[in-house]
Amino acid sequence: MPDLPNPTELAIPAFVLLMLVEIWWVRRRDRRAYEPRDTLTSLALGLGSTVAGALTGGLALAIAFWVYQYRLFDIGFVWWAWPIAFVFDDFAYYWVHRLGHRVRWMWAAHVIHHSSQHYNLSTALRQTWTGFFTPGLLVSLPLFWLGFHPLMIAFCGGINLIYQFWIHTEAVKRMPRWFEAVMNTPSHHRVHHAINPRYLDSNYAGVFIVWDKMFGTFVPERDDEPIRYGIVKQLGSFNLLWAAFHEWVGIARDMWSAPGLSNKLAYLLRPPGWSHDNSRETSDSIKAAWAARQGRQLPSRVTGDVTLEPAE
Repeated sequence: MPDLPNPTELAIPAFVLLMLVEIWWVRRRDRRAYEPRDTLTSLALGLGSTVAGALTGGLALAIAFWVYQYRLFDIGFVWWAWPIAFVFDDFAYYWVHRLGHRVRWMWAAHVIHHSSQHYNLSTALRQTWTGFFTPGLLVSLPLFWLGFHPLMIAFCGGINLIYQFWIHTEAVKRMPRWFEAVMNTPSHHRVHHAINPRYLDSNYAGVFIVWDKMFGTFVPERDDEPIRYGIVKQLGSFNLLWAAFHEWVGIARDMWSAPGLSNKLAYLLRPPGWSHDNSRETSDSIKAAWAARQGRQLPSRVTGDVTLEPAE
């Protein structure tokens, strides 16, 4: 078994250097692009995520190895398994990410990443502290059961995260058309971070945007609609602990006060914004209201997700 390094740790100097270059570049054009308190909050959340990962990563790896012992095939570390593992891991990431927006339990961990109203490379470092306490790992378990070694998948996941770092920028407008067609890019990922009704809950890809195109969640960026960033109900604070745990607090409050067990569970398992008395808005209802104002029709899907048709 090879001694694999942690690729994200090795990439930290490059992350810092690229952030400094971006700060220099964007502040020559728009001094509002980097807000010091927001950037410090992002860096602190990234540091907290690293600590949380160190504390829980061993448990996640132990679960992966437990499943791996019942594997169907002995794939090992042969050269041809690496690209296959990378693609499969990215496919799993797409579904974990999509569930992270559609299931409030998982959104409670993922919301950290969307809580900034700025979009720059420091935003990429806003990562969860509590991801281990969601069922997201279950989506990746079939990879270990098939026979992909847990360390191989962990390494591929690290490369995936490194790739995603550079797409958190407004400094790059569009990549070549062939690249935009296959890969996730700054343009595609800006849409994912948008709170404009047109863009909500779209472009979940990690590396390959083809997953969104396959499963009907792709929405292209439009030059005639400036993107607004953040979350539908903005955080409104630079408090580190509130940024990390505010959605968990909201879930606890809602479950405590909700009538009946089914409603209590629904506050955990239904989409963010769901309420038993319909007093709040989900992304679906926001998009539907927007579509009604625009005179558009949103296609219904078996999955229950709603995706916008491209504008005419």
